[in-house]
Amino acid sequence: MPRECAVCGHPDRQAVEEAILANASNRAIARQWRVSKDSVRRHVESGHVSARVAKAHAAAEVANADDLLQQLKALKNKAISLLVQAEREGDIRTALAGVKEARGCLEVLMEVEGELDRRGTVNIVIAPEWVRIRTTLIVALQPYPEARQAVAGALQMIEGGTGHAAD
Repeated sequence: MPRECAVCGHPDRQAVEEAILANASNRAIARQWRVSKDSVRRHVESGHVSARVAKAHAAAEVANADDLLQQLKALKNKAISLLVQAEREGDIRTALAGVKEARGCLEVLMEVEGELDRRGTVNIVIAPEWVRIRTTLIVALQPYPEARQAVAGALQMIEGGTGHAAD
């Protein structure tokens, strides 16, 4: 008969699971609640974490994210308010600083809301590795003119910006 899970039978199971969901280390959890770090690991790997605790943790994370978003919006509004005040007082230097801060807040908000993507794009078509692969393919297909022509056409469609070869 298998042994009972040490964490499931622990009097402070909910607190242990909350620490697990908060990404505390197994060692720290084991030390605080006097269970082995292997017991903590097995508890997680076996799917024993209570659905109720997991849902509560997820809800708390969502609430925290909403709160952070509200704080960011409030910061943006404050920066704009100070910008307007500096403009009214004719303080151009402060107004420019306000523009910079307001812009920064707007950029972060746009990133959070998915309207601004700062990730770079890679154009593989001009990469030396791609040129070498493409050349190797075309040369290897020289004995098979129909296949060579089909592959060259497909590569040309991809490189031409259609994004995919015709089927």
